[in-house]
Amino acid sequence: MPDTSIKVLTYNIHKGFSATNLRFILHEIKNALRRMDADIVCLQEVHGERDISKNRFDDWPNTRQFEFLADQVWHHHAYGKNAIYESGHHGNAILSKYPFIEWENINVSMLRSASRSLLHGTIQVPENDQKIHIICVHLGLFELERERQLSLLAKRIKSHVPSDEPLIIAGDFNDWRGRAEYYLHQDLGVQEVFKNTHGSYARTFPAWLPVLSMDRIYFRGFDVIDCMHLQGQPWRRLSDHTPLLAEFRLI
Repeated sequence: MPDTSIKVLTYNIHKGFSATNLRFILHEIKNALRRMDADIVCLQEVHGERDISKNRFDDWPNTRQFEFLADQVWHHHAYGKNAIYESGHHGNAILSKYPFIEWENINVSMLRSASRSLLHGTIQVPENDQKIHIICVHLGLFELERERQLSLLAKRIKSHVPSDEPLIIAGDFNDWRGRAEYYLHQDLGVQEVFKNTHGSYARTFPAWLPVLSMDRIYFRGFDVIDCMHLQGQPWRRLSDHTPLLAEFRLI
């Protein structure tokens, strides 16, 4: 098998608005993401449809937000709704330079007012015949809600991800107490890339002064080449979260 590396970025884009919701900055996010040259981008809080905003902002894209961001760089993408309202919906998206074999959006909602889902895509890198599983997550704000969702995530992995197929789980875990390890590391042998490499999670929220470790990249079936917490400019003035970037080598 060729020596194949893959770069994965995760980012909660706050629906394309600045942390204060005063500026629509999706075009700036697009430019910043492209400079990172990731192979796989896991996004949270991405608008699929938003009719009210189309009329309010002159620079609102004519395509859906994930299609606008993916344009000409990530030719393959998947989107899953996890919050639906009268004027539209938003959710998770996976942008990929490699084609999807399949993908599915799994509803893990517990509260009608705060819908959540897991977006599970399977890709195949052209240089080899190895499937790679990517799960993009955005978990709930309440601990009991997250515990239920982490349990469902673990069950999904056990039932749909063979142990010999590489796995990436990335997104906004809202897990400032570090409970995800109980479900993912002990039961599934999954590791978090920053904790594995640097001994602690990256602090990603709020973007202007990150103190909480909300965003994570977990992995199994890879060697870690490098990982970066994208702080400073321009990231601190874009979303309310900062992104994480990790590069892996297939074992």
